[in-house]
Amino acid sequence: MPTPSRRAKFYADVPEDKWNDWRWQMSNRLNTVGELANVLDLSESERKALESKNLFRVDITPYFASLIDPHDPHDPIRAQVIPTDKEMVPFTSMMEDSLAEDRHSPVPGLVHRYPDRVLMLVTTQCASYCRYCTRSRIVGDPSQTFSRADFDAQIAYLERTPQVRDVLLSGGDPMVLAPKLFEEIISRLRAIPHIEIIRIGSRVPVFLPMRVTQEMCDMLSKYHPIWLNIHVNHPNEITPELAAACDRLSRAGIPLGNQSVLLAGVNDSVHIQRKLVHELVMMRVRPYYLYQCDLVEGAGHFRTTVSKGIEIIEGLRGHTSGYAVPTFVVDAPGGGGKIPVMPNYVLSQAPGKVVLRNFEGFITTYAEPEDYNPHAIESLEAQIEKRNEPGQEGVLGLLEGHDMFIKPAQYDEVHDRGGGTHRLKADSTKWQPLGIGHEPHLIEGESKDAEQKLLK
Repeated sequence: MPTPSRRAKFYADVPEDKWNDWRWQMSNRLNTVGELANVLDLSESERKALESKNLFRVDITPYFASLIDPHDPHDPIRAQVIPTDKEMVPFTSMMEDSLAEDRHSPVPGLVHRYPDRVLMLVTTQCASYCRYCTRSRIVGDPSQTFSRADFDAQIAYLERTPQVRDVLLSGGDPMVLAPKLFEEIISRLRAIPHIEIIRIGSRVPVFLPMRVTQEMCDMLSKYHPIWLNIHVNHPNEITPELAAACDRLSRAGIPLGNQSVLLAGVNDSVHIQRKLVHELVMMRVRPYYLYQCDLVEGAGHFRTTVSKGIEIIEGLRGHTSGYAVPTFVVDAPGGGGKIPVMPNYVLSQAPGKVVLRNFEGFITTYAEPEDYNPHAIESLEAQIEKRNEPGQEGVLGLLEGHDMFIKPAQYDEVHDRGGGTHRLKADSTKWQPLGIGHEPHLIEGESKDAEQKLLK
């Protein structure tokens, strides 16, 4: 059963209509030592952090603050939203923009990292602020927020980029936008013919479930298909209010997923994670990602080893339903995108056989077919339009014969050794593998002369 919701003693006299009004919750967020001391027993470390200058923004809704045990210094919700002096400690590999999002930004606020989808940042504001925030470089700072001119530039880019079929709205948190602006952005996206899917990433249902009104759900349902990912890290965040908000969204036809971050001292436990995913699926929220903590400023004390994440997946796969197991990912520092990491279930391979193990350690052999013809599907495959992924074919491009190798940046320049072009370098076709790629001399039906030239 979900964890019972509670209200801090300080708010005992607040009328129900105010308490359940999302605007009242936003207007009464806690951010100072004095305000937080009314609700919690603050430690010296917390007081020091709250009184420091240049601290990443603090704002906590009364609802979410009330879920914290005021007397427990190790409360898992407390650690996520209340700063300590550990935030001020730098660590090796720390970066301001650890995912290099701004490097992959063709216009302000739009991150085009993957071939067919983009991240669209629409605000720098949130209902509350996570202490491990990946975008702390801009999030929480009103001066960094996005203007209508930025929205126009984002939309214009999407209109002229037909390879994009999926847009993820994030920020900040899109659900804190003014209702009219929120709908305007969604409606403009839906008007673009090649945009198939609109996704929203939001922690508002967790920080501020009162904001998920029936009116908001009715609005979103006009622009299907809409998908929504929420962000719950610990079972204590699951309350009747959150369950009700998720129910309203589900009844509006919006599929729900959850993205968690692996946080030391909060949820780095197989058993906590198992309880979390079980309570999520009871709310019809499917666990989607479990993230390794990013190398972002202020988050060093939250970081775990990657092996801890693998251990957690080992404790979930086979020990619970498959749909309750998230994908553990490292969002690659430097902008490499999400890289899935999991236990190794393939022990060995040989022609015709694969040796596998299950979650119990049971080892088996799968005999592969001897008469499998991978080319039999080609006539059907030819009927499917292949999406263009210029420059991002990656490993799939190698497997499909578009290239034979992937070179690091400036690889050819390094190995040129400053020698320039000479008689032995003049003919570049000598390095072109036969039958690989799309060079003119490799097109089906080309003369044998070209093939012979390659074979010399």
